[in-house]
Amino acid sequence: MTPTDKSAEKFERQMNLLAALSDTTQGIRAADIQQRVPGYNPDHDSFRRTFERDKKDLLSLGVPIEVVVGATADLTAYRVDKSKYELPDPGLESDELAALHLALETVAVGSSQSDMARAMWRLGGVVDAATSDSLGVPIGELTEIPSDPALVPLFRAVTEGRTATFLYETSAGVSERSVEPWHLDFKRGRWTLSAFDSAREDQRNFRLDRIRGDVAVGDVASQAHPSPSTLVEQSDPWEFGDNEPVLVSVRFDSEVALFAGESLSSCTSTPDGDGSVVFEVPVTNWPAFRSFVLSFLDHAEVLEPPECRAAMSDWLLAIAGDPNG
Repeated sequence: MTPTDKSAEKFERQMNLLAALSDTTQGIRAADIQQRVPGYNPDHDSFRRTFERDKKDLLSLGVPIEVVVGATADLTAYRVDKSKYELPDPGLESDELAALHLALETVAVGSSQSDMARAMWRLGGVVDAATSDSLGVPIGELTEIPSDPALVPLFRAVTEGRTATFLYETSAGVSERSVEPWHLDFKRGRWTLSAFDSAREDQRNFRLDRIRGDVAVGDVASQAHPSPSTLVEQSDPWEFGDNEPVLVSVRFDSEVALFAGESLSSCTSTPDGDGSVVFEVPVTNWPAFRSFVLSFLDHAEVLEPPECRAAMSDWLLAIAGDPNG
């Protein structure tokens, strides 16, 4: 038997096993699996070794195999709770599954191929990262999107309408946040979460790389605030803060105005006759915005409000070591 034949036989046997485990509520004993599921050896020891390997493979793909403990070892049974495993059928056609397969092969999320395989299995597709596409052309990875430990529980919270609780670090320190996750986004090299913040009673945006520890999720459909049709997009560091937004006016000289506009494209801008541009920027994290402005050296000037202009001046004077100017 060739390696390809063995792989196909293994896949068919595991699919038969999954079907048998999913088609019972009371559980099915190992002895009954050996008799009923095609592909298993009648020899007891050989069956046990193959069965344990198949269980391990299915568990690694996210299949929640449950053990129903009986009074004796012979009465121990196994099952798969469909509600914990199956996703609602998205109705993908074969060409759509093929397109998804191509996307998962060329763009890796994280470093584990098992994540890709688990997703394709649940959607009804088959993935072998070592194989090629339908035309026999090997599919190579073109780029990689970094993963994050908080990504999986937050994605679950978004798709199932669950609440989430986690520790979040800002310039003010680490605090606990209880949120209703609405949307996950990957932009400019990092993952962000848009959510309803229960304590602040408003939308807030969180960088996943600032979440500390594990994310705890609530019950299914426990969110009380539906996602708005239009989310307030935040992707710059000065927009990730706990304070209420302050509209800061900054003038950028003509030499840097175009470059500054690339980072402030969503902000209101007013050009001056000399080529400089004044931007109105909503800021919730002042230290982050101060660093951004200082990166332009003397080609940027904070104009309004007075308290922000004074804060910039005082900080520069303190750094210079001359409090009298």
